Amino acid sequence: MARTVMRFTGVGGQGVLLAGEIFAEAKIRTGGFGQKTATYTSQVRGGPTVVDIILDDDEIFYPYANDGEIDFMLSVAQVSYNLFKGGVSEGGTIVIEPNLVTPSDEDRKRWNIIEIPIITIAKEEVGNVITQSVVALAIANTYMKAIDRQVLIDTMLSKVPEKVHELNLKAFDLGEKYAKEAMA
Repeated sequence: MARTVMRFTGVGGQGVLLAGEIFAEAKIRTGGFGQKTATYTSQVRGGPTVVDIILDDDEIFYPYANDGEIDFMLSVAQVSYNLFKGGVSEGGTIVIEPNLVTPSDEDRKRWNIIEIPIITIAKEEVGNVITQSVVALAIANTYMKAIDRQVLIDTMLSKVPEKVHELNLKAFDLGEKYAKEAMA
């Protein structure tokens, strides 16, 4: 695998930072290089948040994604979608939470827009909205095949309290399931 560049966007408090951290650490665990670069406003909860994730087999000298270099974006907030979609390459994939993000017709022509109700899955099927970052993690990895599944799961479990391991494993499985259905 050469270089994988992904972007997660949302608002503060939605867990996009955690998802980026898990990806970066999982890549390092495989002997590669992982970098997450987060940008968020001073309005910590509720403010626009973006996390660029760069995974590479070679050392990463510049920790920011260049516009047009991002092949995959996942967005769970309209404000962040609008601010950060421009960095996604032509024809790239953008997974959106359809209850919170509405892409324009022009966006649908420019990118491969996939609608997966990430927050609804976390809230109603997993039973805990906080697991939305793990649902997103699984969706992104299913699309990008960036990290060995078991390494990603082990890394994720090392980052969440043991009492919620079962919930997060369920969230991961559901994220994969919905991503595979959307790809079919």
